[in-house]
Amino acid sequence: MNRHNSPGRRVFLILNYTFLILLGLACLLPLINVLAISFSSSTAVNAGKVSLWPVEFNLDSYRFVVGKPEFVESFLVSVKRVLVGVPVNMVLTILVAYPLSKERGTFRFRNYYVWYFVITMLFSGGLIPWYMTIRATGILDTFWALILPAAVPIFNVILLLNFFKNIPPEIEEAARIDGSGVWQSLWRIAVPLSAPAIATLTLFCIVTHWNSWFDGLILMNNPAHYPLQTYLQTIIVNRDMSLINVADLTQWAAISDRTSRAAQVFVAMLPVMLVYPFLQKYFSQGIVMGSVKG
Repeated sequence: MNRHNSPGRRVFLILNYTFLILLGLACLLPLINVLAISFSSSTAVNAGKVSLWPVEFNLDSYRFVVGKPEFVESFLVSVKRVLVGVPVNMVLTILVAYPLSKERGTFRFRNYYVWYFVITMLFSGGLIPWYMTIRATGILDTFWALILPAAVPIFNVILLLNFFKNIPPEIEEAARIDGSGVWQSLWRIAVPLSAPAIATLTLFCIVTHWNSWFDGLILMNNPAHYPLQTYLQTIIVNRDMSLINVADLTQWAAISDRTSRAAQVFVAMLPVMLVYPFLQKYFSQGIVMGSVKG
C-alpha cells in the first residue's frame, strides 16, 4: 500500500489544510475589517455597523490623510530614507558579516569583533547619550540622522554571518586557486550564493526604515523633515493641532479616530505590500544547491 495514499496520510492532510486555512483567515479577516472601516462613514463605524464590508462608502479618511502637502513631503522623506538607508544597511552588513564568518585562523581578531558587536546589540547607553552623540556629530535635524545611527543592524549581521558560514569552503578554495582575491570571492561567490538571505534582510531593512517613527520624532525639530510614520503618528494618533490648518477642521469633523487610523494603516503598509512579492521568490530557494561538484 502506498504510504502517500494511506488513510492516515489523508487525515493528516485534511487536518493540516484546515488548520492553515483557519490560521490564514485569522490573519486576513482583521485586515479586511480594518479596510472596511477605512472606507466607511464615521457614523456607521461608531454605530458598530461595519464588519467585513464598507457601510456608507466614502473616501473622507483617505482624502484627509493623503490630500495634504505635509503628507506628500513626509512620504517623499520616507521614500528617500528607504532608497538611501537600505543600500547603506546592506552594504555595511555584508562587509561586516563576511570577515566575521571566517575561522579564527583566517581572521585573527574575529572573536573580539564578534563580542564587540554582540555587546552593542544587548546593551546601550540609553536614550539621552544616544541623542547627545547624534547632536555632537552635527547631523541632528538632518536627513542623515535617520540613516547613520542605525547604519549597521547587528541582528542582520549575525543572521548573514551564519549564512556565510554555511557556504562550503571548497568553493572559495577553488576560486583562490584560479586567482580570485578576497573582494572577488565576496561579491562574485558569497553574495550570489546568499541571495535568499540578502533578499530577506533587505525586506527587514525596508520594513524597519518605512515603519520607524520614533527616531524622526526625537531627532527632527522641523515637522517638514518628518518621515511618513512620524507625521501620521503626530497627526492621527496624537492629533497635534498645530499641524492642522483651518481648512482641515471641517473635514476632520467628518471622520472619526477609527476611520482615520484604519486609513493610516493601509497607507503605511501599501508600499511594503507592493515590494514583498518581488522578494518572495528568493525565500523558498535553498542556501546552496549543487555548488560543490565532486
